[in-house]
Amino acid sequence: MFGSEMLTLFAAFALFHVTNAVIAPTVELNDGNKIPLLALGTGRGTAKESESVDQVRQAVYWAIEAGYRHIDTAAIYFDEEQVGKGIAQAIADKLVTRNELFVTTKLWNDRHRQEQVVPALKESLQKLGLDYVDLYLIHFPVATKSDGSLDNVDYIETWKGMEKAKGLGLTRSIGVSNFNASQIERLIAHSTICPAVNEIEVNPTLTQVALINYLQLKNIIPMGYSPFGFLVSRSKENAPPPRADDPALVKIAQKYGKTTSQVVLRYLFDRSIIPIPKSTNKDRIKQNIDIFDFSLTNEEVATINRFNKNIRVINPVDWKNSPYYPFVEY
Repeated sequence: MFGSEMLTLFAAFALFHVTNAVIAPTVELNDGNKIPLLALGTGRGTAKESESVDQVRQAVYWAIEAGYRHIDTAAIYFDEEQVGKGIAQAIADKLVTRNELFVTTKLWNDRHRQEQVVPALKESLQKLGLDYVDLYLIHFPVATKSDGSLDNVDYIETWKGMEKAKGLGLTRSIGVSNFNASQIERLIAHSTICPAVNEIEVNPTLTQVALINYLQLKNIIPMGYSPFGFLVSRSKENAPPPRADDPALVKIAQKYGKTTSQVVLRYLFDRSIIPIPKSTNKDRIKQNIDIFDFSLTNEEVATINRFNKNIRVINPVDWKNSPYYPFVEY
């Protein structure tokens, strides 16, 4: 199970560092495949609203150049083509081989019927320019129609399509995103393949302690999106702390000679969560992966945990009437 053995592996990797580029360590998923323990996030938030979507292609290339081996995208981000171009350019320039990369994409809510899953993944593969992805996720347990209105499709049905996609070799691993513990428990009870990953929001104001503990007991790897939370709040004046200049974070950062952003990413890593930071800034991309040469103490992790307010950056309240809305419990 994902318990002391896996936690020991995470701890053992704490000082893994390469001089010219930082290569994130890997850990074995419950299906035997290996996943890098930090990813570049793409999509909304990778490129600012005012920037060209081509910024995603450049960010992917810079990330691979900096040592990233895991790229996280999704159909709904509408950037799979740019992600694929960044990957293709990096391979052509011999920065990396396809086998050295781990690519994650996700099934959107309007393709939840079993017979829609494989065609949806094939469309994503065509845009990415890849023969397979390493990880395919159900983006949300909530199903919608093509017009965005709610649809009543059980995610158990969707998962059958995911299992077929894996059986066809279109993806090496399958998992979920934004599922709560009860939904995963039900999915496991009615499925042949256990999810390898649950990608969820985790940051200092949404620590998700109970859900993370559950996932680790089930040997399901947690991936954490929006890892900075409200650290740099661009539009919400009353957003909860911490900010980037919070004294508690600054103190920890000064101790290790790091930035507060790096401290927050390391905080996720030290809790056995794969952080998925987003950036299109070349220096920030390098900075975000440079977190493997220090480790927080238990007391420092506890200090950051105390910022928790159970407040989400991503909270699709329009879906609350769905029977599969996940954010009613941990």
